[in-house]
Amino acid sequence: MSGKRFIISGGGTGGHIFPAVAIANMLKKQVPDCEILFVGANDRMEMQRVPEAGYEIKGLSIAGFQRGQILSNLGLPLKVVKSLAAARKIVSDFKPSVAIGVGGYASGPLLMAASLSGVPCIIQEQNSFAGITNKILARRAKAICVAYEGMESVFPKEKIVLTGNPIRAEIIHDDISRKDAYSYFDLDENKKTILIIGGSLGARTINESVYAYADKIKGTGTQILWQTGKVWSKENPDTENIHQTQFIVRMDYAYAAADIIISRAGALSIAELQNIGKPVILVPSPNVTEDHQTHNAMALVNKNAAVLVRDSEAKEKLMDVAMHLLNDETRKSELSNNIKKMAITDAAERIVREILSVAK
Repeated sequence: MSGKRFIISGGGTGGHIFPAVAIANMLKKQVPDCEILFVGANDRMEMQRVPEAGYEIKGLSIAGFQRGQILSNLGLPLKVVKSLAAARKIVSDFKPSVAIGVGGYASGPLLMAASLSGVPCIIQEQNSFAGITNKILARRAKAICVAYEGMESVFPKEKIVLTGNPIRAEIIHDDISRKDAYSYFDLDENKKTILIIGGSLGARTINESVYAYADKIKGTGTQILWQTGKVWSKENPDTENIHQTQFIVRMDYAYAAADIIISRAGALSIAELQNIGKPVILVPSPNVTEDHQTHNAMALVNKNAAVLVRDSEAKEKLMDVAMHLLNDETRKSELSNNIKKMAITDAAERIVREILSVAK
């Protein structure tokens, strides 16, 4: 494998970027002298995050199709043509052994250019409902690494490899005790804890549900550890029972403190929750392409591994469902056992195994 070169392309959101970096780190671990180049979309977050992780990245002037915004899409064909030309030059100059697409705008032109140049391609699909880019690229891929079963309806069966999604190594610490976690957040050891996470920007519906419930939590023997995200500006009305913060740095402590967890249903969030093994209530975001978060959530719900509350019903039902679950020990144990069974702990290794197999 000495001297191998790999291009990793995609991005747009952390859900694409983190797996890309995890794959690169594992490639470096297994093939220390390999060269890795990232290709992303200009003005997207990968152009900052990837260099922060220590890797070179080149940008393409590509954007996605904007539903319902005709004027915004007028320049899209020209951007696609320019991006394909730029991608072909990148592939020609770098001469990769394998091109890996993780989804997002940039992976389309890059993998198309790579396959047209005879470079073998691999796709990593994080969600249970495949994105348009990966559907188009599937026939050109040597292997398609997926995180969910039942993807034969979308991709050619013979190309599918169940690998799971890589998760952040720093969030899984079995040695953190409940006592240490409670102490870290200054929580009351005599109360049960609901952890609420909505991503770095927060989740407005979830936040509004918690805010509306604040007066009811007094006297229930319950406390809430609530990550609001950056855009939530309302002050917490009950600082004794509700611990509000924009961002949780030590998610390992937060997971250790939780009795149950309320979360959106992004692919990487679910991968982490499967490895954590705590009872989970999923509130899929309705503001995502093809409603893929609901598909992600249903993959767990259908295996009795999570509870689903739809975003449209959250304000009315979410906290009541959470309180009921919190006090149902049998149901919590059932959900915990079932979600643990779905965990894949060596996802990055599995993906890299496929990449190196193709590289040979």
